[in-house]
Amino acid sequence: MADVTVVGAGVMGLTCAVRLLEAGHRVEILARDLPQDTTSAVSAALWYPYLAFPQDRVTAWSARSFEVFAELAATDPGIGVRMRAGTEVFTERPTDPWWRDAVGELTRTADVPPSYTDGWTFTAPVVDMPVYLAWLTERVAASGGTITQRDLAALPAGVVVNTTGLGSRDLVGDHTVHPVRGQVVVLEQWGLDRWWLDAAGPTYVVPRLGEVVVGGTDDDGAWSREPSPATASDILDRAARLVPAVRDARVLRHAVGLRPARPAVRVERDGGVVHCYGHGGAGLTLSWGCADEVADLVGAA
Repeated sequence: MADVTVVGAGVMGLTCAVRLLEAGHRVEILARDLPQDTTSAVSAALWYPYLAFPQDRVTAWSARSFEVFAELAATDPGIGVRMRAGTEVFTERPTDPWWRDAVGELTRTADVPPSYTDGWTFTAPVVDMPVYLAWLTERVAASGGTITQRDLAALPAGVVVNTTGLGSRDLVGDHTVHPVRGQVVVLEQWGLDRWWLDAAGPTYVVPRLGEVVVGGTDDDGAWSREPSPATASDILDRAARLVPAVRDARVLRHAVGLRPARPAVRVERDGGVVHCYGHGGAGLTLSWGCADEVADLVGAA
């Protein structure tokens, strides 16, 4: 077994650390941002393969994560994972999604809001990220792992797992990874129990236990983390076309996250470093599948 340094403490870093600890490795996480301050904490966290490529590998990773989240949802609601039914809507009838094999039953429906003509419904994991990140953090600690806040100028020596997302631009000189800015508005929960999605927007309304996350934006190349009032207004208008009750819900807060997009998700070993970044808007969706592969790559080092 090895001494492994995981760099990055978002959902990917924490999940990789859990799998490595389960495999018997000694794990230290080093991160500029602690889990609740990462982009992962901003995510609406509906399982959905968004802005992640290539399709075949993403489908496999997503399917594995779907399985694990379903198991977690059945284990303990305090983990923050719930299986919720929802509807993705369209203005024209689409073909089946390329990730179709990653989910269970997917049913066509014409029961969609005005201005839409078609949709499909399926049950997917929805994750309350602050709760779930705290659970992952506790699981790392309970297994003997540590988390240290440290701003690194380079990857450390030894066996390393790089889950730094956008940080890989500087740490490994990979300028193919770039931000896709996502802004959300968090509303008070009014009893909503299913999610709605128009991926073309992207527009989504995703219920957590105590709040509802609505979004969003996909501003390619934008680095600003400051919420825009005009964008927030537009998000609420679009979301209300999916769920009219959005108009009357109390706003709790605004947030912005920078998705680490890349032409292809990078999960590979390069010498003593196993890279795992470039997950776009699907970090949560791919997390357990990628973590299993990372653990295999570390074990083969």
